[in-house]
Amino acid sequence: MIKPIHIMLLAISGFLTACGGEKSPDYVQNADNNQVITLGDSIFDLSDELQGNLEAYAGQTFRKYTLSGAQLYNSGIGVEPVVAQYAQAKLDDSDIRTIVMDGGGNDILIPAIIQFDPYNCKTQWYQFGKLSAKCRNFIDDLYVEGVDLLNDMDDDGVENIIYLGYYYTKNALLPLKSLKQAVDYGDKILADACANSTVNCTFVDPRAVINKRDIVFDGIHPATSGSKKLADLIWPHLEPLL
Repeated sequence: MIKPIHIMLLAISGFLTACGGEKSPDYVQNADNNQVITLGDSIFDLSDELQGNLEAYAGQTFRKYTLSGAQLYNSGIGVEPVVAQYAQAKLDDSDIRTIVMDGGGNDILIPAIIQFDPYNCKTQWYQFGKLSAKCRNFIDDLYVEGVDLLNDMDDDGVENIIYLGYYYTKNALLPLKSLKQAVDYGDKILADACANSTVNCTFVDPRAVINKRDIVFDGIHPATSGSKKLADLIWPHLEPLL
């Protein structure tokens, strides 16, 4: 029988496969095309298959700053957040034309799983699928942070952003099915942030494409098939920008 502490350690190990610091050794700071960078969390970073598929389609490599466990602005679990990834990318080479990214999912997922859901983002059957006001307000705050980041990118001269949303987690070893309403609301807010920012931003919604078979045993991260499906969603938007 799997004990709760083992489940928690499994979750944490899935998030924290990369360490924080001034400059992560996981970063790829020189590539064939330095004007294209990736930012985000373990959907990209845990297996690297998503970026690998995009690079295979393009026939060139891109700079990589994704980190497993990354949140949008908060580095409370010791991993550089997306905003810090972007700052490092600018330090390495500020001539950034296109960004492929995600961000915001861990801001909801990590507290819900390992911090006893302080924002009340899980919904139970007796709530009839109604997301709490506390969770909606928390996600609304992420909207403000997201728009600010996207507008900063525009001010820095970034021309295009492809923002990957989140799919539904599956109910494996962790109680993840209860986050479905939070994923729905979170994707809506991320899409709104993309649409309402000043930069040319395209939101990619994977919910209708990724199914349970496309997610590994932890219930969160994409399997090989899932990474390919995500790349196939992104590629039609990325190809014309190269």
